[in-house]
Amino acid sequence: MTMETVSTNKAHGGVQGVYKHASAATGTEMTFSVFVPDHAPGAKLPVLWYLSGLTCTHANVTEKGEFRAACAEHGIIFVAPDTSPRGDDVPDDEGYDFGKGAGFYVDATQEPWAKNFRMRSYIENDLPELVAANFPVDMDRQGITGHSMGGHGALTISLRNPGRFKSTSAFAPIASPLACPWGDKALSGYIGTDRTAWREYDACALIAEGARLPDLLVDQGGADNFLEEQLKTHLLEKAVADAGMTATIRMQDGYDHSYYFISTFLPEHVAWHAERLKA
Repeated sequence: MTMETVSTNKAHGGVQGVYKHASAATGTEMTFSVFVPDHAPGAKLPVLWYLSGLTCTHANVTEKGEFRAACAEHGIIFVAPDTSPRGDDVPDDEGYDFGKGAGFYVDATQEPWAKNFRMRSYIENDLPELVAANFPVDMDRQGITGHSMGGHGALTISLRNPGRFKSTSAFAPIASPLACPWGDKALSGYIGTDRTAWREYDACALIAEGARLPDLLVDQGGADNFLEEQLKTHLLEKAVADAGMTATIRMQDGYDHSYYFISTFLPEHVAWHAERLKA
């Protein structure tokens, strides 16, 4: 479980680091960032995983998320992985919404993607093992959040792993990949044309089939130009209502899909997670 330190910077009394390691899941080198707030020697801290959206890397939220002050205040470790495997030997696509930068947090079964595009296994197994071995995390107190494609990832990973995450939130998540062009392209390309196999990667389908979260917070920008065609927030609202699941889904007037939106509400999400991750 070795890793290489790319950089470290002091911030809000803690350390913001960027690291890389050889991933068994993807068969490539992967880069991720971790913010560790100041803490007492020997203390174990709760961890919040943040999954980024299409075209992003770990750097987007690390540089623009404005989360560190809140994490320092509440004693939360913040981990931000990349969105896909990368490298000269990794297959890619000309479109921005498939291939490198668009792993969709699935384990691909179709060629040529199956060898490297195993972001589900990377996020669920590979990276947590590495983080647990190298940082002062309390793995009994995990939360997960994400944006857009990463919101889809956060929701589906939490729904598929009941009890693992004590808190789940999302920003402008792709609520139902089964029902939007981004999802249709990604899941058919990575998983194949059998749509029944897609359902484990669709939050609305998982909820309809009985998966539950103890609570959920979602923020969606009302001026998001992807809202109607791609994000389908109304489908998530219907799914949680039909299931009787506790959820707060907020439409934030005037906000778009950018990090201006995310950075505005990410500190509030950190506080919301912190309340649920108390020892």
